Amino acid sequence: MQKKRVVLFTGPGCHWCVKAKNYFKSMGIRFKEIDISKDQKAAKDCERHGCRGVPVVLIGSRWICGFDQAKINKELGIKG
Repeated sequence: MQKKRVVLFTGPGCHWCVKAKNYFKSMGIRFKEIDISKDQKAAKDCERHGCRGVPVVLIGSRWICGFDQAKINKELGIKG
């Protein structure tokens, strides 16, 4: 059961963003998607947390730069 809020920061033409979206959908993980090319504040938030590109995954208060499936699973309590 998913308890933590998941936000996926994406950008246009991002192959890894699509992979992340597909993974969340396949696992039944609900998430909010924010396109940083359309949201300057979101882009700045990602940069401030040390992420230089997309995708960026925010789970609860934990920032994960890139599509790091092991970190995502650990944060959501999914056994790999």
